[in-house]
Amino acid sequence: MLCAVLLLAGCGAALQSTKDATPQEAAAAAYVHDGPPAITLYTMISNRTGAGAHTSMMINASQRVIFDPAGSVELSIMPEIGDVLYGITPQIEGWYERAHARETYHVRIQRKEVPPEVAEQALRLVQANGTVPSAACTTATSAILAQLPGFEGVRRTLFPNNLAKQFGRLDGVTERVLRENDSDDKGLAEAEFEAQVDG
Repeated sequence: MLCAVLLLAGCGAALQSTKDATPQEAAAAAYVHDGPPAITLYTMISNRTGAGAHTSMMINASQRVIFDPAGSVELSIMPEIGDVLYGITPQIEGWYERAHARETYHVRIQRKEVPPEVAEQALRLVQANGTVPSAACTTATSAILAQLPGFEGVRRTLFPNNLAKQFGRLDGVTERVLRENDSDDKGLAEAEFEAQVDG
């Protein structure tokens, strides 16, 4: 168990914000994407050891959000309530992926289109889940996926790579890998993006 905790230290390793946005701020930032309903699983993987370090997922339902359990990214234009990030425009989606792909980690990105009602169920589940404790990102994500129709093959797990393997066995999953050589400090990516927005 101790090894599992150490492997997952990337989940919430940085200090998390303790202040949730208001429902009004989240509603104002809500973004409706015109693509098909889908669930995208993100797995952050160490370039040195190949171990999974963090799990999150994007849900395209009546609005597009990212469930980033025990995550540490923050943007002023991306309100967060209980580990759910709101306002996931294509610009923010691209930033989120690139902020996690850096000299020490790459990102395995797996996407599965789902019926609208399944996407809505996933959205409701992550909104009701609340804030996830440090090192429990994959446990929380896998528990939510396991409740969804079409994801019956997913079992709860502590390990990001194990969840990615399970997700990859589902019908209709597409996959890509993102690698970049940016600094390991995600704060620099946040500051650079904020400067672009302000500019």
